[in-house]
Amino acid sequence: MRELASADLQPGTLAELTSPSLFAERKVVVVRTAHELAADSVKDVKAYLGAPAEEITLVLLHAGGARGKGLLDAARKAGAREVACAKLTRPADRLAFVRGEFRAAGRSATPEACQALVDAIGSDLRELASACSQLTADVEGTIDDAVVSRYYTGRAEASSFTVADRAVEGRAAEALEALRWSLATGVAPVLVTSALAQGVRAIGKLASAPRGLRPADLARELGMPPWKVDRVRQQMRGWSADGVASALRAVAAADAGVKGGGDDPEYALEQAVLAVARAARSR
Repeated sequence: MRELASADLQPGTLAELTSPSLFAERKVVVVRTAHELAADSVKDVKAYLGAPAEEITLVLLHAGGARGKGLLDAARKAGAREVACAKLTRPADRLAFVRGEFRAAGRSATPEACQALVDAIGSDLRELASACSQLTADVEGTIDDAVVSRYYTGRAEASSFTVADRAVEGRAAEALEALRWSLATGVAPVLVTSALAQGVRAIGKLASAPRGLRPADLARELGMPPWKVDRVRQQMRGWSADGVASALRAVAAADAGVKGGGDDPEYALEQAVLAVARAARSR
């Protein structure tokens, strides 16, 4: 297999790479950023598409859009197999991607494990796929969140929203770990209190929302995207009205503490995280 960037495909390069072999071996030629190919190289590729070699597989990676569209049209006209790879921007899509990777490998992973993997790795699909492959190779039986934690906890930089998510889920130890990691990587304390406040307010808003609304109407009522409504619904299972009130008071006290009202901002944040996590189990 040969991989080339668009700049590497000079006039004549493709003819050289796709020339018949004395040993009749199969080849795969991958051209990345094909939408950036120069005009002479596009001409070479179009000529090859008109008479492709049987033992050669040519893969063109194109970003879509108007740039280089003529090359895409030529490949389609030649009967090329097209695989659409839409960019996954929603957390729910990345979660579905992880579940699909485990399913394709014939393995079972708990929902908590899939979520933990996305939280730890982030949005890079190649790294998520690699992590799924690693766990599939190393772990026997069902893959759970304890296994994911052993392999990947602390791998990604924790954001203020990671701290808030773990806290409102009642996972105090993980929330504290994420808090210390986020502070060590330069996250401002005021961002943490802001994220905690948003997380607790979202719980309160959903708990007091009118019953019986359709998902789209509920999302509009709360001012949240539908995926966030689904996430908050999962997070609010252990909450009570008194828990929301006490958590908001704790976050307000921490906010004052990190803005000059206390001697130790980190201590104020730790106390707020613990208070929110306790409130998440108040029902």
